[in-house]
Amino acid sequence: MNPQITNLVVILVMMQLSKKIPFDDPMVLNGVRALYVASNVIIVAIYLYIQSRINKTKDMTTLKYVEPPQMGSTEEGKLVTTTVHAYDIQQLRGMFKSQLMGVGMMGVMHIYFKYTNPLLIQSIIPLKGAFEGNLSKIHLFGQPAAGDLKRPWKAAGGFPGMPGADMKSDKKSIEAAEQAGRGGVKEE
Repeated sequence: MNPQITNLVVILVMMQLSKKIPFDDPMVLNGVRALYVASNVIIVAIYLYIQSRINKTKDMTTLKYVEPPQMGSTEEGKLVTTTVHAYDIQQLRGMFKSQLMGVGMMGVMHIYFKYTNPLLIQSIIPLKGAFEGNLSKIHLFGQPAAGDLKRPWKAAGGFPGMPGADMKSDKKSIEAAEQAGRGGVKEE
């Protein structure tokens, strides 16, 4: 099933469930807080394990792709030459940053605005996302990097239902970017 649809179902179910939970009781509130903290500790542990697997395999295969320009930009895409190892580390850093942003936003919502219901939802959705990510599928579950898992991956869309920017890795696009002189410096 599509992860976006399952996320929507989880959110709707958890919203209904959170209406029945007595957050006024300090024991219940502390239990939900503990669930949220435990969820984030598990996510960090998963990411650290993935990082150790990436560093252990240290795949130095060259990866070339044309990075799409930013939305609204009139420039053409930039050629990126990197290794599978560096690409995976870059993707993992992005996942860490995303998780930290979520924790920061949740902290503001809970501590400053006193919202408690999102704690329950945010205990499940990011954990589910950590297990559904491409890096998890490859390095945690051992799926081969072929088909949808072939690098480079499409960037996620900004809004649900919007397709992400397509990273071009076909020979024709790479040669055109090389001849145009857009990038191509190997990232170390």
